[in-house]
Amino acid sequence: MPASAFALVVLAGLIHASWNIAAKKAGGDARFACFTGLVMMVFWAPLGLWLGWQQVPLWGTAQWALIVVSGILHVLYYIVLLRGYRRADLTVVYPLARGFGPLLSSLVAVVFLGEQLSALGAVGVLGVVLGVFFIAGGPGLFRVAHDPAQRVRVLRGVRYGLVTGAFIASYTVVDGYAVKWMLMSPILIDYFGNFVRLVFLLPSVLRDRATASILWSRQWKYALVVGIISPVSYVLVLYAVQVAPISHVAPAREVSMLFAALLGGHLLGEGDRWARVGGAALIAAGVMALALG
Repeated sequence: MPASAFALVVLAGLIHASWNIAAKKAGGDARFACFTGLVMMVFWAPLGLWLGWQQVPLWGTAQWALIVVSGILHVLYYIVLLRGYRRADLTVVYPLARGFGPLLSSLVAVVFLGEQLSALGAVGVLGVVLGVFFIAGGPGLFRVAHDPAQRVRVLRGVRYGLVTGAFIASYTVVDGYAVKWMLMSPILIDYFGNFVRLVFLLPSVLRDRATASILWSRQWKYALVVGIISPVSYVLVLYAVQVAPISHVAPAREVSMLFAALLGGHLLGEGDRWARVGGAALIAAGVMALALG
């Protein structure tokens, strides 16, 4: 991977972890996702419309189909992620989600596309499995077994993390294809995909405007942070995809797990901080080994 692409991915990882912490602190649902989408639509309108004026007229059916599919996958990912944050710890949900996506992509390539898994790749799989064990509580799982409430919370976090990871793998492939083979603008993929997301999210706000108004008064600061900076992190990744293989960029994004585990444990006061940091590091090393192997 070129150094420029790796630098983009590392910066994107820090930004990505930061907005996920803001989303966790907001404790929002689909309505919060709608708030962030509206902020994104307004804040990034000058850039999105300026680029769109030049490029959108050249799009055909294939480009618009990719926009729609991307938007649907992203909204499903975001809703499941927010629900996981409300019902479990960020330091469980986030690293599992970020680690499982690249792992799933690599295993699918081996099983269905005939790619070979080297010894280094096998070590990567082991690293991810061990990382999942430590993220889920590590040796503390034996203590959790005697605490039904904590056991339920950890297992719930694992489930949400894995489902979110599946959506991450899906939209990564779709968007990577769009920018690398269809030569679509990374900024426009994300900006116009946001309109698709809003189609699905707006009804959650319009159904009960009074409650939505109350939630906005509580969550607007977090919505501004997520709506403004989250597109930056993902667009940086898509620009990296244009100059480096997807199979390298997707695993390299997992540096964000280290930031999230450190920041989440410190800012949110979630337990088993160092076990989860160690687990995040193992998953990051594992997916990187998969990329190289």
